[in-house]
Amino acid sequence: MDPTNTAPNTTADSTPDATPSTTTDTAFEARYAHSTATTHNHLTIFGIDLAHSPDSWPLDAAYLGLECEPDPGTQDDEPPTPAEQALADRPRILIRGVAGSGKTTLLQWLTVATARDELPEALAGLRGRVPFLLPVRRFARDGIPDPAAFLAAAGYRDAAAQPPGWAERILGEGRALLLIDGIDEAPEEAREEVRERLRDWTTRYPGTVCIVTSRPSAVPHDWLTGEGFAELSLAPMSREDVAAFIQRWHRAAAQQSPADLHRLGEYEHTLLTAVRITRDLGRLATNPLMCGLLCALHRDRRGYLPNGRKELYDAALSMLLERRDRERAMVATDGVELTRQPKIQLLQKLAHWMLINGRSEIDRETAIATLAAHLPAIPVAARQGGPEEVFRHLLNRTGLLREPTPGTVDFVHRTFQDYLSARATIQRHDFALLLEHAHHDDWEDVIRMAVALARPDECATLLDGLLAPHAGIKAAEARHRKLLAAACLEHATELDPDVRARVQRFTRDMVRPSTPSAARALGWIGPIVLEMLPDPATASDEEAYLLAITATSIADDMAIDYLTGLRDRAHHDIRAQLAGAWRHYDTARYAREIIAHLEPAELYFPVADPEELHTLRRLGGRPHLRIAGYFTPEQLIEAIVPAEELTRLWLAYDLGVSMEWLSAFPKLDTLQIGRRIPPVTGVPDGIRVVQL
Repeated sequence: MDPTNTAPNTTADSTPDATPSTTTDTAFEARYAHSTATTHNHLTIFGIDLAHSPDSWPLDAAYLGLECEPDPGTQDDEPPTPAEQALADRPRILIRGVAGSGKTTLLQWLTVATARDELPEALAGLRGRVPFLLPVRRFARDGIPDPAAFLAAAGYRDAAAQPPGWAERILGEGRALLLIDGIDEAPEEAREEVRERLRDWTTRYPGTVCIVTSRPSAVPHDWLTGEGFAELSLAPMSREDVAAFIQRWHRAAAQQSPADLHRLGEYEHTLLTAVRITRDLGRLATNPLMCGLLCALHRDRRGYLPNGRKELYDAALSMLLERRDRERAMVATDGVELTRQPKIQLLQKLAHWMLINGRSEIDRETAIATLAAHLPAIPVAARQGGPEEVFRHLLNRTGLLREPTPGTVDFVHRTFQDYLSARATIQRHDFALLLEHAHHDDWEDVIRMAVALARPDECATLLDGLLAPHAGIKAAEARHRKLLAAACLEHATELDPDVRARVQRFTRDMVRPSTPSAARALGWIGPIVLEMLPDPATASDEEAYLLAITATSIADDMAIDYLTGLRDRAHHDIRAQLAGAWRHYDTARYAREIIAHLEPAELYFPVADPEELHTLRRLGGRPHLRIAGYFTPEQLIEAIVPAEELTRLWLAYDLGVSMEWLSAFPKLDTLQIGRRIPPVTGVPDGIRVVQL
């Protein structure tokens, strides 16, 4: 971050009110920082709270460093880098990430680290700032609040005690860190208003650092580019991230000395093996939410894991709704004792209300009224208390609801809301509702889950409805619906072959991308798209490059079989695309079937972890390497063999050391430095340094 941005803003529109005393402001700021750090310094690690454990864990102990990568809509080929490096020197950023990828966790970490003055050196430019973490869901209907209402929107309990004009002064002084979480949780028609407010703030308060998060498809690419925002995406967890998460999860569980302490080591080992060799599990374990669920279920079921998304969520609901209290030997303390099925039915009513009203929160009164309307149809629940008692039981005892601010309720994660609302919609046979909204981005996951839950004839109805013309939608939205139908195929456990063939026929011509951004956009469909891509042998080099982008966007080892048809191409861009995708696949297999066949001329081979580096050594080394992960000089000297073959080295990752160690490579003539790496020192004579 540019330290010069901290100078006070003296424009006429935003001159700070100088009347309140500096002492009053400073004292309040200190109290706010302490309270904010305490409030946000926790994470829920799903399932650890089954027995003898707290419901949440300290953020600083449980946080797994996330990585960011260039937004898929750009041509940037920088590898994923740690979030603190990716955010450095960028005063305005839009971060995209799928549900469960850690967007909120990242903003929580920034909030706590800033409030505690514990930011890493890469983010030194943020030190001394005041963080405002504003979840969009809390003001989705009313718009972004004025500065005076920031603290209330952030859930700060002593918001009324702030000195008059305090937040406005923080903004005017250029000391604010504005963190706006979840643009996708604002109704589509309200997002333009959010953009207008951001444009206004960046003009009035140019010193403010602003970070905004969103699901990938909620807003178009370059949505905030005109306001000076860079765009990044949270990278899927790498194999090393997944392993680190599993190890940390089990260490956290062991800290509580649970009854199964003696088995946690075995659980950790078997799960690490399972996610490495089982394709379905590897596909599920791509973000912190899914990894946490897998760890919890694996432990809860003594080493058995369900297959597929539907089975995973069914098992998670069973774990949270049945096992949680039973494992804790809890008795009913609120006069209400419900089994799993009525709990699910009642939670579905709340999720369905939130779905049709476009909300990710529900106020307490509306929740109670919604339950009151449905309790007579669920007599086992109605016999145990009124709607208020049942609501309190669901909030306190299910592990699926939480109260982010007094008087409002939401699900512990949006994914559970989507899953339960899909269940409710399928049970109501309300396929028309799903099809009416299928082109809206915030309904995508609901529809995918609905297909997984539906019976074969219901699947056919949904998929045919996605293919059919729909009045009042744009051409791009119609294309989106058809691609969504293709994406849903992998979730349908049983489907009429004619329907499957019809979906593939309708979408086959749509999977011939004409631009790199369109090619990347096809990746979200998943492995099913591999069946529809044309034979790479018949494609020109330009077409083959786009096909390579699409196939490497599918992080599933099934893509390797398709990519073998591209590995012998001489075109540099095709070879570079294939080399750069290595980290998404099984290291040994990808090296054997793809890397070993790529012509090395003028091609940088990326290595992100020791396994890749040693695998490349077994292939005989390569003359040009791109270091896309953290290594020590000793590791590189030991593993880059033969040393005399290395002629060019690209550091895409800051090693944080002087470069004298490069003298170990006698023929090295060029050192490329990534654009976000600080200037290097100690480079031996004869090595040309190129800063990208």
